Amino acid sequence: MPARYINPYTDFGFKKLFGEEANKDLLIDFLNSVLPPKHQIQTLTFQNTENLPDSPVDRRAVFDIACESSTGEKFIVEMQKAKQHYFRDRALFYAAYPILRQAQKGDWNYQLKAVYFVGILDFEYDTSEERRKFLREVSLKDQDGDEFSDKLHIFFLQMPFFTKSESELTSRKDKWSYFLKHLEDFEQIPAILREPVFERAFATAEYVKLPLPEQEKYEQELKIYRDNYSVLDTAHMEGWLEGEAAGLEKGKIEGKIETARNLKRFGVDRETIAKATGLPVGEIDRLD
Repeated sequence: MPARYINPYTDFGFKKLFGEEANKDLLIDFLNSVLPPKHQIQTLTFQNTENLPDSPVDRRAVFDIACESSTGEKFIVEMQKAKQHYFRDRALFYAAYPILRQAQKGDWNYQLKAVYFVGILDFEYDTSEERRKFLREVSLKDQDGDEFSDKLHIFFLQMPFFTKSESELTSRKDKWSYFLKHLEDFEQIPAILREPVFERAFATAEYVKLPLPEQEKYEQELKIYRDNYSVLDTAHMEGWLEGEAAGLEKGKIEGKIETARNLKRFGVDRETIAKATGLPVGEIDRLD
């Protein structure tokens, strides 16, 4: 039987939490935790998630969640489960649709409503150590860092980089990130998340409360998610092992991996494990 709470990284889990009319307040609260104070949302209306092309040769875009605020701002929210080389380009491509759809026939002064793309990534997009950021916020600026336009904003949340414990949570964004990253592992609601919006989120995510058809759909998606994750994780580790084997014996590397896995189970932080074993921090994050 699946865990008490559903996995939010599955399509079903993500849309159950944030993509249903009854849970619109959860999506608003989550987005407001990511957006800066001047861009806070009061109300949202869900939009068609499938944007059809203007001609048969154009490519369509299918979003996880698309919505619009009461003041006209457009929001695209995506859960990305697997690494994609051109995910940055995909984000720009998706954001272009709600920009282009604002065009008006006849006399129009080209004034646009702002577009926001929020991507929750279940992988490390930034691989170089100096660029590793949990939250990457992007806007249009000039060469001096001054804002050129406030009509396009992109937010990437790289979930593997979120490592705060319950006692370290200080902001709304921290709480939502902690909730999403650990939801499937919770047996009960943590004390710090005992407030109405999160209690509703936990109630929505409780597996036994789902109707039987939804349970079956979720279990199918969960199996696909786990199978895909296992394949990607194995391929990544084997590729890294093969590359390192040129300088070290494979057995020694596997021994370091086992040592790192044991240290991680005892709660040792990843930086200490990396220093003790010589393994990259990214590989340590992938160990179960």
